[in-house]
Amino acid sequence: MIHVSEFKDLACLSIHKVGNASQEEALICSQEPLELKDEAISQLLLTYFIQPFTNSAEYFRFYHEADLQLNEIFQYCRRIFENRDNFHEQSVNIAKHLYKHSTHPKIKGGELYIAYFSKCLVDGEDVEAIGIFKSESRDTYLKVFLANDNYQVDYEDGININKLDKGCLIFNTEEENGYKVSVVDSISKQNEAVYWKDAFLQVQRREDSYHQTELAVNMCKKFINDKLPDQYEISRVDQVDLLNKSATYFKEKEQFDLDDFAQEVLGNPEAIQSFKEYKQTFQQEFQQEFPDEFDISSPAVKKQQKVFKSVVKLDRNFHIYIHGDREMIERGFDEATNLYYYKLMFENET
Repeated sequence: MIHVSEFKDLACLSIHKVGNASQEEALICSQEPLELKDEAISQLLLTYFIQPFTNSAEYFRFYHEADLQLNEIFQYCRRIFENRDNFHEQSVNIAKHLYKHSTHPKIKGGELYIAYFSKCLVDGEDVEAIGIFKSESRDTYLKVFLANDNYQVDYEDGININKLDKGCLIFNTEEENGYKVSVVDSISKQNEAVYWKDAFLQVQRREDSYHQTELAVNMCKKFINDKLPDQYEISRVDQVDLLNKSATYFKEKEQFDLDDFAQEVLGNPEAIQSFKEYKQTFQQEFQQEFPDEFDISSPAVKKQQKVFKSVVKLDRNFHIYIHGDREMIERGFDEATNLYYYKLMFENET
């Protein structure tokens, strides 16, 4: 987890303007880094840059299909880490690289900030870091001021420090694997935004506990919702019960063990064997592999809570939320109405 207080020193900052190349907008590069003389401005910039990363526990790494050394951003960052005197020159290279990939007609131009942090704490390790941030959105601010003993109101155009559009933090650790990288993209769901991660940065998720937990959670959910009904007659209530047991397993355990999970959640020998076989199918389908044993990431579990939906929807009339004992609900069929029903048993009503 990343915290603003863990970034001690914004040592260097260069700002460039990167337009949309396909719209013939300009690329304007500063001649030298910005001099940070005002401590208050430095702190505001630090909050603007780092705050969006505080809820992120997911890390990426630079990669290239042929060879990591061919990834341009990886190389520019490596040169900065090797010699800080290279900072501004490489910041210009980063801006040129972004401009080259800013060709989608919906990509907005904006200011590009390249920052160097001489010391920050990430996962208990003190390291240097490079930040690449882009602001695309502009806001209008009202300015109230006193003039000739009367208050006046004016407006000005500016950047909202609570709305970073795109960002990337590169930590100087694990260089041989493409560094440890954290990424923010506030409009990542839009098609035109894929250029930030895929084309410009060229990053992929690291195979760490966060990634492994996320994959395992999705696999378990798909097996219970999609695979089990194909092989066995299983009611929606039983499916929800298995999803609840899965959620409890990931919340309470510190380590995932495939055999332990299958025995504790599924129990049935045939279902256990089917589950283990499904893991291979899942990995092939999504081209993602994870081991049978790994440490469970609590932030990943928290983010994936919505996967385990404990609700049974009955036509358009009722939703039944099941959180506890499966034995307290029974399913039946009423011949008089030719409809199915559920019987719920409880001790107290609140």
